[in-house]
Amino acid sequence: MVIRLFGFVRVCVFGFGVAAGTGNAMAFDEKVFDDNTGLKAESSPWDVFKFGYSAYQSGHKDQAAEAYRYAAEKGQIGATWKLARMYAAGDGVTRDDYEAFKFFSEIVEQDVEPGSRDESYVSDALVALAGYMKTGIPGTPIQADPVAAQEYYMRAAANYRNPSAQYEMGKMFLKGEGGMKASVRQAGRWLQLAAEKGHAGAQATLGNLLFQSGKVVRGLAMMTAALERATPADQIWIRGMQEEAFSLAGEADRRTAISLAQDILGKGSTSSQ
Repeated sequence: MVIRLFGFVRVCVFGFGVAAGTGNAMAFDEKVFDDNTGLKAESSPWDVFKFGYSAYQSGHKDQAAEAYRYAAEKGQIGATWKLARMYAAGDGVTRDDYEAFKFFSEIVEQDVEPGSRDESYVSDALVALAGYMKTGIPGTPIQADPVAAQEYYMRAAANYRNPSAQYEMGKMFLKGEGGMKASVRQAGRWLQLAAEKGHAGAQATLGNLLFQSGKVVRGLAMMTAALERATPADQIWIRGMQEEAFSLAGEADRRTAISLAQDILGKGSTSSQ
């Protein structure tokens, strides 16, 4: 069952100070804005969002969170996303995955069409919610629900072409998770879409599938290229996969794969053909 959480009402009448470069305090609340802030009482949510961003960049993350909260209450979707990310990472606020979940839920409830300027916020929020639904959030009403996770990933992958969601869909089809029947063909389709966007995990996983299916050179090349692009955390499992495949390949195939990997890295080609 998909748990939908939205409509959280927060009273956002507050004041706060941010140390400016001159050492002067800057403060504002819902009705009164100090002249030092550059904001006026009629300032738009976008203006307040930018104010919060400046505070964040200056290292005043607690004040930034308050500004984002104010702007979010006024409908600024970017501010809602920033708050969600801050709570998810414990960045300037106490980490609270349930609070992050609620903010991400508010975002996906917005009527944002694919192709709009705010689509990246919705796409990212869907992936974040899917991750929470895969594991649940201990001590909260959010229980693990693989089917709901799959639905969120599918929305992000199909509607917004999110490469992380496409990668997750590929993995779910490989394992037959989220209420779906295992299908290497469907898994390959989603992995290919993510790989074409440069997703290292998708490139490595697809490369391994190609290697296992007999396309040795192409598979080795994709895993090698993925290893070069991967984050330090992903390099660990990708290297293990790539080194195992290399140990099984012949010398000629290894040499050709290394050359092809450089071509992939240079041209960005990830075609499985």
